[in-house]
Amino acid sequence: MISRKLADSLLKNKSVLLLGPRQVGKSTLIHGLRPDLVLNLADEDVFVSVTADPSYLKTQIETHSPRSVFIDEVQRYPRLLNSVQAIVDQNPKIRFYLTGSSARKLKRGKANLLPGRVLSYRLGPFVAAELNHRMDQDQVLKFGGLPDAYLGPTATLSKKLLRSYSGTYLKEEIQAEALVRNIDQFSRFFQGVVNVSGHFVDFTKLSQKVKVPRLAVPRFFEILEDSLIGERIVPIPELLEVADLVKHPKFFLFDTGVYNALQNSFEISQDRLGILAEHLVFSQLRHSAWAFDRSLEVSTFRTRGGLEVDFVLKLEQKFFGIEVKSGDNLNPSDVEPLLKLKGYLPKVEVMVFHLGKRKQKIAGVWCLPWQEGLQELGF
Repeated sequence: MISRKLADSLLKNKSVLLLGPRQVGKSTLIHGLRPDLVLNLADEDVFVSVTADPSYLKTQIETHSPRSVFIDEVQRYPRLLNSVQAIVDQNPKIRFYLTGSSARKLKRGKANLLPGRVLSYRLGPFVAAELNHRMDQDQVLKFGGLPDAYLGPTATLSKKLLRSYSGTYLKEEIQAEALVRNIDQFSRFFQGVVNVSGHFVDFTKLSQKVKVPRLAVPRFFEILEDSLIGERIVPIPELLEVADLVKHPKFFLFDTGVYNALQNSFEISQDRLGILAEHLVFSQLRHSAWAFDRSLEVSTFRTRGGLEVDFVLKLEQKFFGIEVKSGDNLNPSDVEPLLKLKGYLPKVEVMVFHLGKRKQKIAGVWCLPWQEGLQELGF
């Protein structure tokens, strides 16, 4: 059993809402906290009982007198959160664990997110710290960090799981979230996004390429983000005008295994290694921040003159510049963009994260294997 870093934070609070993509281990994590009463809204019998009887939750609590209640897949019936609020107000000693995989469904259902009563957290795939910073690099590059895929007993099974996840969940359920008249438009958009994941995205060019109206593109991106399977990162606000930065965002799918399944390739070939390295580092940064419950903003930095640094982080008011490399055969030109970044952001700390094994210092810049780099950031 691999313990999740977020467990300690969840235990410190009375009631929590835990969001995250499907199959990252939300239910397993909460079950490990041993709740007294469990209502799984993915179970149709439970769902029908809850939706048919507004007093069902209250009756169950009166019958079982639990100290803790776990409601899984709460986004299926957002109105239930009103009942949770009433119960918490009447009996503050009861602890609620609420989980969901779609912030969009909660928002669309006008969910009462219980400000002041329930704290929100997020859970992503496995991060290096949860495996003692000894993550199998080839395994995570190929199959990502979804627990079932990463821990799969065979490569064949991991591939099958990821293809099923990508086909059944992403293409069917996310399309159902689209709420568009023309599902074909969203399907074309989604495939186009897979092809540009990890790159700067020009919305106008993307809309032309996939034959989707330009005004629909931002809304479709919001669907992917609200469904927690991808994220746009934008130019660092503090330097947007000063450095004359390219204003297009970058988009990353949340997991390397899911990216590979959608690309229909699990090969770590030289032509794919660079983009896989960036996806891996982005995923580990974002989900490590979730796991440690730390505030992290990830931004792009690319000037119109061509100067580019892969990621600029604002980690609890401290800036870091991160350049990602696929190997450790590095030279001074590899750290030059980081040194130039200091001219725009003097207090920034700069590092190279790479997929090699050597730890070295070039022109005063530490170049670290990516798992050691995460440790340097406190992840």
